[in-house]
Amino acid sequence: MATLLEVSGVSVTFDGFRAINNLSIAIGEPELRAVIGPNGAGKTTFMDIVTGKTRPDSGKVLWGERGIDLLKLSESQIAKAGIGRKFQKPTVFEEQSVRDNLAMALKNRRGPFSVLMWTAGAQDVARIEELAEEVGLSDRLDYRAGALSHGQKQWLEIGMLLAQDPRLLLVDEPAAGMTPAEREHTTDLLKRAAKTRAVMGIEHDMEFIRRLDCRVTVLHEGAVLAEGSLDHVTKNQQVIDVYLGR
Repeated sequence: MATLLEVSGVSVTFDGFRAINNLSIAIGEPELRAVIGPNGAGKTTFMDIVTGKTRPDSGKVLWGERGIDLLKLSESQIAKAGIGRKFQKPTVFEEQSVRDNLAMALKNRRGPFSVLMWTAGAQDVARIEELAEEVGLSDRLDYRAGALSHGQKQWLEIGMLLAQDPRLLLVDEPAAGMTPAEREHTTDLLKRAAKTRAVMGIEHDMEFIRRLDCRVTVLHEGAVLAEGSLDHVTKNQQVIDVYLGR
């Protein structure tokens, strides 16, 4: 498996607090990875650095086969390079239908005028239906997005990110606030997505992570504390002391 994203020796300090401390982490393609750790471990800051939202004080963030330096790119350039991010709170166009939300997210739509003037061709219609099926919303295509349940809104947002065809999908607490059935569906959705791309998720729900059945990276004080299977990291005494024992 080739390395898709390589973060090496990255540090960032906010007002004297070192949020990321000489962090090195890599993810391959395709791969599913869970990132865990106590509050303040640097999980969200790590994603902020990868997506260009936060600039580190030192280190490298290299992307793809050509080792593109992401630190030289803007947030929008990083998104165009193939990195999609889903925040904890779903952000969908509530007044629009599920179909329209997916249509607006399709990779070839960029400017506001092209979106306004656009009518779906056969290829686009097929892709929208394919995305809806992939995230489990085929029977909700003509529903207003605001009428969806919390879990369904999360799936729609994942579908909107998949419409951009990212090579790396970053998801922040995808299972938060979901029913057990929705969590199970989300597990399946992320596992399917990770068959053709890299998917990295921040999560606190250990049962959810166990169902993902993937490599786990534990962060603590802005650095990698342990890495491996869930069973491997949960037996690590340091992980028990700083995270699981709380």
